[in-house]
Amino acid sequence: MMWALSCATSAYPMLTLRASLPMATTRSCSPVSVPTNHHYHQKDSPFVPEVAEAVDSLYSEFRAVDNLVAHNTTRVLKAFQNARVGSHHFAGCTGYGHDEAGGREALDQAFAEIVGAESSIVRSQFFSGTHAITCALFAFLRPGDELLAVAGPPYDTLEEVIGKRDSHGMGSLIDFGVKYREVPLAENGGLDWDALMHALRPETKCALIQRSCGYSWRQSLSVDEIKRAIKIIKTQNPNCLVLVDNCYGEFVESIEPPMVGADLIAGSLIKNPGGTISPCGGYVAGKEKWVKAAAARLSAPGLGVDCGSTPGDIMRAFFQGLFLSPQMVGEAIKGTLLVAEVMASKGYKVQPLPRVPRHDTVQAIQLGSRERLLAFCEAVQRSSPVGSFTRPIAGTTPGYASEVIFADGTFIDGSTSELSCDGPLREPFAVFCQGGSHWTQWGLVLGEVLKAI
Repeated sequence: MMWALSCATSAYPMLTLRASLPMATTRSCSPVSVPTNHHYHQKDSPFVPEVAEAVDSLYSEFRAVDNLVAHNTTRVLKAFQNARVGSHHFAGCTGYGHDEAGGREALDQAFAEIVGAESSIVRSQFFSGTHAITCALFAFLRPGDELLAVAGPPYDTLEEVIGKRDSHGMGSLIDFGVKYREVPLAENGGLDWDALMHALRPETKCALIQRSCGYSWRQSLSVDEIKRAIKIIKTQNPNCLVLVDNCYGEFVESIEPPMVGADLIAGSLIKNPGGTISPCGGYVAGKEKWVKAAAARLSAPGLGVDCGSTPGDIMRAFFQGLFLSPQMVGEAIKGTLLVAEVMASKGYKVQPLPRVPRHDTVQAIQLGSRERLLAFCEAVQRSSPVGSFTRPIAGTTPGYASEVIFADGTFIDGSTSELSCDGPLREPFAVFCQGGSHWTQWGLVLGEVLKAI
C-alpha cells in the first residue's frame, strides 16, 4: 500500500515512525517516508481499546478534514493580506473608541471577506451569540411584521427574545408587536421542504434559519440546504429577509451562508470563529445596510460602527483567534467523528451518524437517563485542564427553559470552541459535545466516559 502525502506534517492518527517499520517512499515537495501500515498497536496507544480501534478506522475521514482546513486557511490568509493586517492593528483603544488605530476596520473587512459578506461588525460588546442574533432580529423587524422560524423551534435562549416563552415584559419581539410562526421539522429531522413551499405570507419580514441542531434531536443544515431554503423563501416573498443563526457552523464547510444569499448571519466569538482564544464577543455579517442596522441595536441609532473601546490584548486575540479558527474547527470536527464512532459502537443513538459529512461542530448522543447524562458530564469535567477537581451540578441557567448541566473545564468561561459538553435534563437525555483544541483530547476523555457510564 502506498500513500500520497503533501509536504505538510500529517495530523492523521498514526504512530511515530520507527526505523524498524517497513517504509514506502513517495515523491512530494521533499523526500518523505511513511509507514505502509498506519494501524495503532495497542501497547503504544494512549487510548482505551475501543477508542484506539475507532481512531484507526477514521484515517480517511481525518484526511478529508485536513483538506478542508487547508482550503479555509487559504481563504482566511488571503483576507488578512487584503486587509493589510499589521501589528499596529492590535493596539486597541479606550473610552469612546474614536481614537482607534484601524484594528476595528481591518478586522471587520477581513471577517466580511472570509464569510463572503458585504460588511461585518465584530465586537467585544456582543455578550453572546444570542445577543448578536437578537441585534440582527431587531434590525430587521418592526411592529406588524412576522418572524418565521423555518427549522423548527429555535435555540432555548432565543425563546424569551422572541416572546415564545414569557419575557415578563422585558421587551421581546412579541412585546413590540412582531408576530411569530414556526415551520415544524419533517419526520426525518430535516427541513420540511413541502411545508416551506407554502409557508411565507406577505407580512413575513424575516425568515430565521438555525444552522446547528441546538438542543433539538435533528440534523444540522448544510450550506447547500440553506441555499435551497433561501431560494424557496425568496421565490414566495422577495422582500423577506433571511437571517442565519450561524453558531457552531463557521469553517465547517468551505463556504458560508452569505455566499448563497443570506442577508445576515450572526454568531459568537467564543465558538468557532474565536479559535479557542478570543475571550469574548460576537459578530453580525451580511448586507451592509442591515449590518449597520444591527450595529445601531448594539449601540444606538446614529452612533454607527466606529465607536466602542476594545483593549489591545483583546483585539490581538480576535485577529489571532480568527486566523486559527479553521485549524481549531478541524480538530473539533475530528473530535465529533471520534465521539460518534465510539458511542455508536456501544449502542447509543448519535446525531450526526458516524462518518457522515459534518455541518456543525456538535455531536449529540442519546444517553436515555438522567443518571447517564450526569455521569457523562462529570467524566468530561474530570478530564478537563481547568476545574478538573469540581463536579458539575445541573441547575437553572438564564435563558434556558429546563435544568441544564454543563461540563466546561475551559480557559475561556463558557467557550464551546474548547472541549465541552452540556445538555438539558429532559427526554431523551441527550448530551451535546463540541469543541476541542485537538482531537486527541476527546480520545482521552472518551476513556473516562466509558468507565463512567
